[in-house]
Amino acid sequence: MAQVILGENEGIESALRRFKRQVSKADIFADMKKKRHYETPLEKAKRKASARRKRWQSRGGA
Repeated sequence: MAQVILGENEGIESALRRFKRQVSKADIFADMKKKRHYETPLEKAKRKASARRKRWQSRGGA
């Protein structure tokens, strides 16, 4: 669970920015999207293969 405690002279914009950063770092939205509907084994395999390709290409693959 992401939680942000406001500082004494901190603006709401900076607190919101910190909250959004914490949420994205904790992969809360990705987890929410994943659990939104049932994923068939074929869809799961495709998603994982796509992630592997992205990782491989980002490391300097062909």
